[in-house]
Amino acid sequence: MAYVQMTARSRDEAHRAATPLELFFDLCFVVAVAQAGRQLVHALAEDHVAAGITGYLFVFFGVWWAWMNFTWFASAYDVDDVPYRIATLVQIAGVLVYSAGIPRAFKANDWTVAVLGYVVMRVALTAQWLRAASGETGSARHSAHLYAAGLVVCQIGWIALLWAPEGTKRWLFLVLVVVELLVPVLAERGHQTPWHPHHIAERYGLFTIIVLGETIAAATVAVQSALDEHEALDLLLPIAAGGLLLVFSAWWIYFAVPVHDRLTSNREAIPWGYGHYLIFASAAAIGAGIEVAVEQATGKAHISTVAANLSVCVPAAVYMAFVWLLHSRHFKQGAAQQLTLPVSAVLILLCAWTGEYAVLWTGLVAAATVAVGVTLAHRTRSGRQVS
Repeated sequence: MAYVQMTARSRDEAHRAATPLELFFDLCFVVAVAQAGRQLVHALAEDHVAAGITGYLFVFFGVWWAWMNFTWFASAYDVDDVPYRIATLVQIAGVLVYSAGIPRAFKANDWTVAVLGYVVMRVALTAQWLRAASGETGSARHSAHLYAAGLVVCQIGWIALLWAPEGTKRWLFLVLVVVELLVPVLAERGHQTPWHPHHIAERYGLFTIIVLGETIAAATVAVQSALDEHEALDLLLPIAAGGLLLVFSAWWIYFAVPVHDRLTSNREAIPWGYGHYLIFASAAAIGAGIEVAVEQATGKAHISTVAANLSVCVPAAVYMAFVWLLHSRHFKQGAAQQLTLPVSAVLILLCAWTGEYAVLWTGLVAAATVAVGVTLAHRTRSGRQVS
């Protein structure tokens, strides 16, 4: 179909699933996630902890926010015609430009290329919102216009940031982040766009798999290094094993509950969607941390063992805590189930002080968390059946 009028999709649409174009869109974000993780590895390995974490969180915001905005728009207005596909492909091109600019933004605070790519993505999305407005009436049209106007204002701000005094750029960046986050909140006040709960839950799950895939890649690097660095074989294999246990457990924990049941309105969905910034960022950072642990074990990183361990344990603990906070806690029954993930997060942090086998211990704690969770859930179901 060459062109159709863009109208809202039904929230009750059956079998609403991710499209091949959305999957392609996600795949291109792998490049940006990998770039951010690679820069974090270099910074942490050189003991530039504060600059590394700050830079990582900044560049990851652009990755996450661009992905999130497209995802929620597509859930409500995907018509899959030629103009829609072209606009989405333009956004993908912007993602690749943004990815190319991440190293400069990270190392030299030079955001020129990154902002260029970001603006390309956002201009295409603005055109999509204006097209949606043309097919709507009343409050729905007003909401679409607010989205478009907000996007334009924010892009002017990002472009202006390039000419801001060097010492103010990071603070102004935070101001623009707040403005970006306010756009959906304000645009949705008078009208909730008809995003699809099952579709949104699936899209977030797919992106979680993407960022966890970065950790799988890091564990693979550890295995390869173990084969190449025979003198450190006894240290690298536990890192690889711990990394695999950790990512397997992270996957299991995230998909343990049907989160779409909670996404009934913006009141639940917006905090849930925004909070995933920390889930996605921490999941990807686990992979970076494993690479740092490998470099430290082979003598290539200029940091202590504890510092290298923390590069894995901190993001793993953050991941556990926020998966619990955003949706797991809403499905837990009783104190034992509620405390499983928070206690696991604390134990994982403590693993940083267990020496050279900290990553393995972290993986074992994560696996034990899954085992405890499955056991408690089974007992709860069994008790229900008996009663």
